[in-house]
Amino acid sequence: MNYLYYKGYTATFEYDSEDHLLIGRVQGLRDVIGFHGATVAEFEAAFAAAIESYLENCAKLGHPPEKPASGKLMLRVPPEVHCAALSAAKTEGVSLNKWAARVLEKAALQSA
Repeated sequence: MNYLYYKGYTATFEYDSEDHLLIGRVQGLRDVIGFHGATVAEFEAAFAAAIESYLENCAKLGHPPEKPASGKLMLRVPPEVHCAALSAAKTEGVSLNKWAARVLEKAALQSA
């Protein structure tokens, strides 16, 4: 996966071979921010313009812009849950971090 960064926001992108465009979308927000460009320079400028527009619109509406999700999550769980999670991760042969990310992703997608 390819990433682009601007003012703390992260976008992923792909190439649309039919329209000959780079298509981008800002990640980690509930708000949808998309952009595109025919060249790398145009694409990067469109990303910056999309973020600036988003921030300006939030200011005009009087509400704070969403902060991008950092991907870091601190949890406090009872020791017995921590132990069970460690055991489950070990059984699956993955780190606790990878196991927890997979479990959280599955739960989040089911409730969405």
